[in-house]
Amino acid sequence: MPARVLVCDDEAGLREMLGVLLRRAGYQVTLVEAVEPALVALRDSAPFDAVITDLALPDGTGMDVLTAARDRDDGTQVVMITAYATTEQAVTAMRLGAYDYIQKPFRNHEMLALLDKALEKRAIVDENRILRETALGKEHARRLVARSASMERVLDLVRRIASARTSVLITGESGTGKEMIARALHDEGDRKGAPFVVVNCGAIPETLMESELFGHEKGAFTGATGKKEGLFLAAHGGTLLLDEIGELPASLQVKLLRALQERLVRPVGAAKEIEIDVRVVAATNRDMEADVQSGAFRQDLFYRLNVIRIHLPPLRDRTEDIPLLAEHFLRKHGALANKRLSFSAEAMRWILAQPFPGNVRELENVVERAVTLALGSRVMPEDLLLRAPEPGQVAAPMQEVPIDADFDIDAWLADQEKSLLVRALSHTGGNQTAAAKLLGT
Repeated sequence: MPARVLVCDDEAGLREMLGVLLRRAGYQVTLVEAVEPALVALRDSAPFDAVITDLALPDGTGMDVLTAARDRDDGTQVVMITAYATTEQAVTAMRLGAYDYIQKPFRNHEMLALLDKALEKRAIVDENRILRETALGKEHARRLVARSASMERVLDLVRRIASARTSVLITGESGTGKEMIARALHDEGDRKGAPFVVVNCGAIPETLMESELFGHEKGAFTGATGKKEGLFLAAHGGTLLLDEIGELPASLQVKLLRALQERLVRPVGAAKEIEIDVRVVAATNRDMEADVQSGAFRQDLFYRLNVIRIHLPPLRDRTEDIPLLAEHFLRKHGALANKRLSFSAEAMRWILAQPFPGNVRELENVVERAVTLALGSRVMPEDLLLRAPEPGQVAAPMQEVPIDADFDIDAWLADQEKSLLVRALSHTGGNQTAAAKLLGT
């Protein structure tokens, strides 16, 4: 996605000239004439990558814009425009966090070179943040990449309730990151050193579910050849994530309700109950209110789980997160593949045009596939899909690998290898030696 730049200057001619110059250079530009509209733009939109502001403005100074930009996102790089008489103020602005200043009159190439360096620093700031979080062991923080207002509210709520004992219900479409939010709740709270246990309520047969959750004694049923500790006890002192809670069989719902109310569990075949200390987090992509209304899910259990609800918006409702997530996944999978890649402008436009019904999980799959297929240092549209779009058309998402009973993986891989070879030969002008080198063969 093109870098987002806010330009604030009360001189109409200079402001419009900068707009034309920066748009021609490929930037996404917002133009304002004073402090007040600059503050509105900073408040009501996703963070800008860079801000260019005059120091002298009719309703304040560039310092006001600098402060607001850095408060919104401390990674935003601010360039001050100054006349000779205000150079000392520009130096002061740099001490307060501005990247640099440029003195009037300036040449176009000087502004472009300064902005390019400022955006390089922005990229370094983002990269250092990710490396710092990883070094601290905060895996959830490294993955919870967001800049949209809706996700900022989610993350703020996570921080506020992380150390509470209260049950939490996380809702949202498949692929929105419900398990990641549950992990963040665990890792941010005072249970972070204790177990984090996940159980998919839809993946375990109903006949085994009670034993999985609560454990069993030896000989409790046919096949119980030994004593087994249930997941509640395995999560003692920590967090238990009941994923796909809407799939929990009715016969287990009343037993789960008792465990939550009394904080006691009784293993199958046991005579005594065992006290537990577990923070329960449930997650679902179902409409739980509708399930309660239809009788498919117990109302009292729903209320017990739904003490605090965190709803994750689908990716289509927070499109400003898409470029950030795509870049994050590109770094992640590029590092795993020992490749240093960047997106071409056309590839990023393709990504932004997709609906991503599979949400963040689908976006990561698309980027991982592109890392595998990319031949050069830049990800191109053809790396993201099987067939490049016609000019002026939006490409359809890449088809999934057709895994079924008749699927021949050897034939499919041979077809992909042939496709890569054709592309490599095209890239090298038919030079087979260069094509082989490009493919690493």
